[in-house]
Amino acid sequence: MSAGKIYFAKSPQGPNGVLAPWWLRALRITRIRVLAQAFFFALFVFLVYVTWFSRLAGYPVSLFLEVDPLVAVATTISTHTVYRHLIWSLVLIVPTLLLGRFFCNWICPYGTLHQFISWLFNTRRNIDKLALNRYRPIFQLKYIILLVFGVLAVFGMLQIGLLDPICIMYRTFATAIAPASDLAGLKFSPGTTHQREFYGAWFVGLVIVGLVGMNLVIPRFFCRVLCPLGAFLGVLSRFALWRIDRDLTRCTDCNLCLAHCEGASEPQAALRKSECFVCFNCLDDCPEHALSYRFLPLRKQPVSNGKLHGRPVISTQPETEVAWPALSRRRVLLTAVVGVLAYPFVRLSAAVGSKSFDKRAIRPPGSVAEPEFLERCIKCDQCIRVCPTNVLQPATLTQAGLEGLWTPVMDMRLGFCQLSCTLCSEVCPTGAIQKISVEKKLGLGPYAADGPIRVGTAFFNQGRCLPWAMETPCVVCEEVCPVSPKAIGTYDVQIKRWDGTMVILNKPYMRPELCIGCGICEHECPVADERAVYVTAVGESRSKDRSLLLRSKTT
Repeated sequence: MSAGKIYFAKSPQGPNGVLAPWWLRALRITRIRVLAQAFFFALFVFLVYVTWFSRLAGYPVSLFLEVDPLVAVATTISTHTVYRHLIWSLVLIVPTLLLGRFFCNWICPYGTLHQFISWLFNTRRNIDKLALNRYRPIFQLKYIILLVFGVLAVFGMLQIGLLDPICIMYRTFATAIAPASDLAGLKFSPGTTHQREFYGAWFVGLVIVGLVGMNLVIPRFFCRVLCPLGAFLGVLSRFALWRIDRDLTRCTDCNLCLAHCEGASEPQAALRKSECFVCFNCLDDCPEHALSYRFLPLRKQPVSNGKLHGRPVISTQPETEVAWPALSRRRVLLTAVVGVLAYPFVRLSAAVGSKSFDKRAIRPPGSVAEPEFLERCIKCDQCIRVCPTNVLQPATLTQAGLEGLWTPVMDMRLGFCQLSCTLCSEVCPTGAIQKISVEKKLGLGPYAADGPIRVGTAFFNQGRCLPWAMETPCVVCEEVCPVSPKAIGTYDVQIKRWDGTMVILNKPYMRPELCIGCGICEHECPVADERAVYVTAVGESRSKDRSLLLRSKTT
């Protein structure tokens, strides 16, 4: 092993034909990498597992999101602030500047999933692998996606969660895999009395099945073609101090290094640094020890025709490594223009304005005002996963528009907000839901002057209410109202029914100054299809623009 170089090869001989020591023969960097991948994937699954409210116990369940540098940079651009937990992203940014794009093939759980599927269904011959692992122009698409998301972030529109691999993994586990496991009897979410369900879970599951299935067409399809996080790390890896280097005097152009290249970085030619996953497969596969992992290798190497191990070296022209992504300036400019034009179309499809907001987009308690919420929320659905009552749901296009797709909203038909629960605020990695205490949520102690946090207001549809419309006694909504004094009162009215019987009806009415929008009245209303009482986002305390009354009562 030469100074400044690291060789790892299947052959028991070192680069000079001398038998390598036993520790070097036993040490294969790809084995270490596989162990690292297994460890981090298991860690990710464990953190998802303990995200359920009964297992939370202070675990850093959003750790992978907090170390995601794309999440940190994009939220910083969109909000002009750095959320305190996202400082952990430096743990990945700094090593990337030193070692290259190592995260994609050492740590990323989504990348590990794709690599495992590619390996599991790998039935191709070596000659076919060479063709599949060559660089293709379509691999530029991820940089285009990254640039579009970056331009949108400049305008305060955070959309990286749609394709960020860590967000995809968390969202898929929360809305598709966990409910499916519960249905199969595995009880990924124990303690529930009913099957958890989520809007659009079928689509989330279909997306990941489609992306993983594309590995049968192009190995590591998502990582090579679509991943914005990989593109961001690829740009940073341009400055990496350590990188793969090829010794032209040893290389016989056998192309074996290309057969198992995870990133299609062309190590047999001018290495594409932005595409290299630092998987070290090429170092293990090279029979001539022509490849090494070096500190600041020369960009150009002279060609010398000679012999290596008694064989002539094939003459090769001097090469220059491809440091930057293969994206022309014109294409970069066109992509930036597309991002600028996309902003008004995406924003106008959302319900951000105070007058046009959708009443069904009820955000979790502790959420910041809607414009800032959309600047921070990365659609990871961690809050949805931790919610014990299933009230939090991923928003659909009709509820929050394209900009708010998969952001959390509350559906009181499926659950309600428990008074003493603040779990959603504890797991949010970006501050879209501010961390709050039970005292602040209920307006107790030092927060008594501010009052409780209101997420909306309940209204009655008297045309569907049993006492009001059908002369049928019912006091369910008043009984379940959890606030004190109760936000729901009743008028006691004695009437004579059509059959001559006298009944006393407790006709309910709402006291809006006491209602906090928890939704238990809507959830428990016995009218099965369309509830007689329902909650809307009007009156929420996070925004003065959504006050219940157009004018104050005193004016």
